Amino acid sequence: MSSAGVTILSPVPRELLLFPDGYHWSPLHLSLDPGFIFIYLSHSGSLTPMRVLPYDTIESVKLKIQKGLPSLTNKQKLVCDGRELARSNSLLKDYGVTEGNVLYLVIRLSDLQTISVRTSSGKDFTFQVERCRDVGYVKQQIAKKEKHFADPEQQEVVCNGELLEDQRVIDDICSKYNDAVIRLFVREKYGEVSTGQDELSVKARELNGTKDYDVSENNCRRELDVSKEDPGREDEAAEQIVPRKTVDRNLLLEPVIVNKKIELASEIWNMINFTYEGLTSGNYPIRSAEGTGGAYFMLDSTGQKYVAVFKPIDEEPMAVNNPRGLPFSVDGEGLKKGTKVGQGAFREVAAYILDHPMSGRRSLFGDQKGFSGVPPTVLVKCLHEGFNHPGDLTTKLGSLQMFMENNGSCEDMGPGAFPVKEVHKITVLDMRLANADRHAGNILIGKDDENDQAVLIPIDHGYCLPTSFEDCTFEWLYWPQARQPYSPEIIDYIRSLNADEDIALLKFHGWNLPVECARTLQISTMLLKKGVERGMTPFAIGSLMCRESLNKESVIEGIVKAALDSVLPATSEETFLDAVSEIMDQHLDEILS
Repeated sequence: MSSAGVTILSPVPRELLLFPDGYHWSPLHLSLDPGFIFIYLSHSGSLTPMRVLPYDTIESVKLKIQKGLPSLTNKQKLVCDGRELARSNSLLKDYGVTEGNVLYLVIRLSDLQTISVRTSSGKDFTFQVERCRDVGYVKQQIAKKEKHFADPEQQEVVCNGELLEDQRVIDDICSKYNDAVIRLFVREKYGEVSTGQDELSVKARELNGTKDYDVSENNCRRELDVSKEDPGREDEAAEQIVPRKTVDRNLLLEPVIVNKKIELASEIWNMINFTYEGLTSGNYPIRSAEGTGGAYFMLDSTGQKYVAVFKPIDEEPMAVNNPRGLPFSVDGEGLKKGTKVGQGAFREVAAYILDHPMSGRRSLFGDQKGFSGVPPTVLVKCLHEGFNHPGDLTTKLGSLQMFMENNGSCEDMGPGAFPVKEVHKITVLDMRLANADRHAGNILIGKDDENDQAVLIPIDHGYCLPTSFEDCTFEWLYWPQARQPYSPEIIDYIRSLNADEDIALLKFHGWNLPVECARTLQISTMLLKKGVERGMTPFAIGSLMCRESLNKESVIEGIVKAALDSVLPATSEETFLDAVSEIMDQHLDEILS
């Protein structure tokens, strides 16, 4: 989940209709053209009729939406009947979209901006706008929320000593002041100029940070005494632990205790403690509009720096408290085939645990960075009124992911400049975990402190380890680095992987992987290792896992199906995997012959 801020589109009047040419027509003209169907676009609480053809591609539908809503870019997500319409070249009919269906529009965060306001009258509030809005629009929103500033004409907004004109665009302000938080001062026109606490804060820049952490701790009421930590000693998992004092009955942040034999790394304790200090200092979580679920940026005690991202399981896409307006999943299936609503946090944590360091399997202690660079992730319980609570205030279970400093995501630039090794480390992770949601927007671009080279940071792993390969998608398949062979170093790393040990490790950390998900991990690891031994490139191996089109099975799906047909119903899992291995060998040998 990359990020830049949060906003909400202005509602489109219900009587307007989005036509293929982008013009609005009256509903009186709906009925006469043959071949067309009429669906509804849902966003910001409104329904907009839309006229389309069943043979329209998803990409063309997004272009029509963009014409009808000019403030949007092409960074949209569409969801219909509980499934994301993710393949741009697939047709509406391929996804089963028919007359009267509702398409849910999810705006990607680069279109959006969070505005956090502190007025000179002492009021604090947050609202959301499009980045294309201007200061005049922000003043109107302030006037609606604060009686003392009811007249926009009597407001002045100052940034770093600069008086902002009404015509100044929010995106321009964010670009000029390249900080995570831009401080603006709001005052009455012709009033006294004062300094200090009264200001309006624009949460600027793309908070392209999402992380993942390890789920292991042995005392949920223990806190790392950061002051006694030696940052130069990476081999120490934790320093002195001190009891945490309860500050507020309506505020809680604790790691989930799963196995008391496991100690959390010091960097994870630091993340938890810094987040907790931010909450106790009065800094509210900032909900991101990126993605299809609830994700919250957590600030440190100063309110100036992002520490982590919290994703509650009850706010996942199609979960009971999803803040994005997506329908509740009746059968429990997630947006991606083979996933379940409410399991995203466990998958986020699993991706971190299974991202073993280059030196060997992940240790239960210490801060060693994983080979693919998945940021640390931990399962936590958190109570705060800033989350989405349609009913009573309740404690939330979810993943807490370290915020990674970055220069945007891979969708912000072409892939040609990325180091081959950085791309290859992502390919290994995605193929091992059968990632069903790898796109350029959830690969962040960092910088190596030693050589100043680009470092790719994989985030958002809530759709890894599915029960099937149906929705596996790897955007890096289309990058030139994917057609280059793996280095001997990476080949050795792949040879060291062991799916049985990975399944046991996850169980040790508290997640007893469902049989179908464990099977996916076994088969994907098997394919990766067999492919590497045959000298296959990431592209060659990954292409076997991904469908060429929505309704055409991938090669790996065909292998699994053939193996199922070749064994008896009561066959053991070990015998079935042996059958998969044999059939896979045959397919790979045929491909390479």
